[in-house]
Amino acid sequence: MAVIKPFRALRPAREKAEQVSCVPYDVINHAELSAMIENNPLSFLRVTRAEAELSETEESEKSFALARQNLQKLIDEKVLVRESEPALYVYRLSDGRGQTQTGVVGGCSLDEYDQGLIKKHETIREDKVRGRTEHMLALRAQTGLIFFTFRRTRSIKDLIAKAIESGEELYNFGCPQGVCNMVWKVPAEMTGDFVAAFAEIPALYVADGHHRAEAASRARQILKAENPDHTGAEDYNFVLAGIFPAEDLQILPYNRVVRDLNGLDEGELLQGIRENFIVAETDNSVPENKNEFCMYLGGRRWYKLNFAVNFFRAPDPVDALDVSILQNYILKRAH
Repeated sequence: MAVIKPFRALRPAREKAEQVSCVPYDVINHAELSAMIENNPLSFLRVTRAEAELSETEESEKSFALARQNLQKLIDEKVLVRESEPALYVYRLSDGRGQTQTGVVGGCSLDEYDQGLIKKHETIREDKVRGRTEHMLALRAQTGLIFFTFRRTRSIKDLIAKAIESGEELYNFGCPQGVCNMVWKVPAEMTGDFVAAFAEIPALYVADGHHRAEAASRARQILKAENPDHTGAEDYNFVLAGIFPAEDLQILPYNRVVRDLNGLDEGELLQGIRENFIVAETDNSVPENKNEFCMYLGGRRWYKLNFAVNFFRAPDPVDALDVSILQNYILKRAH
């Protein structure tokens, strides 16, 4: 079952939402951050990436202190407002070209995450997890929405439609990437129905946010140890996530650049790849089938790689994902 929980959101005032909204913390560099913050001082990047306002040599403790200061300033100036009661939300993203996804925002159980009932498909970097864990503990807040997916049921589809029809529309604004963001507050009387409907879902899957999810789990362990009256109902036992039905999602290219071949020449690399793939030259740069990859090598030609291993010693649906095959059978060979 998938355990979700309403939460008391600290969210942008309606008229400030477009300015506060920002890209994920880990998709831009220091120079881009500085420019964005200079152009928009209300950007939430001042909380998620406060180091942009410091020199690159200043230690992380200063950035955490500045993040706390910036968050408090947004609260004091009423740019961010606290909900009076816990709630769930419906979140819709639309690119204006026919691609729309609509899901639910709520707290998801970290007990389920720790027990493997929330499924992962990526390995994590310890430095990134450590940094996000320290950030959460310093701010006592989760500042980045995690992206979960699930197999939609009819009951959840109907509940989402009803919440949009009868709930309060909080936000409706665009962003530079051309995506429209719409958010509705789920009516209080519907919260129990949403919780019950998600309890029928056997598992959630992490689509994006593996480091933030792991950081939330580790922060929970620290806060639990510090709390002699721990009950399991505290907010830190849940992680904030947008939960979208898989049927709505569009799979985008998963491109990776390998800057050197780890001492191999091109022939040796191709020979190693042929141990697990059928390799052929191609003019196509877009995979057409599952377990197929396109590789541009040496600045000269494209290759089509079709995975030729049909049996996994330890059958696992995660191991069979294209992202896992790419990492385990191609990228590791070049590192």
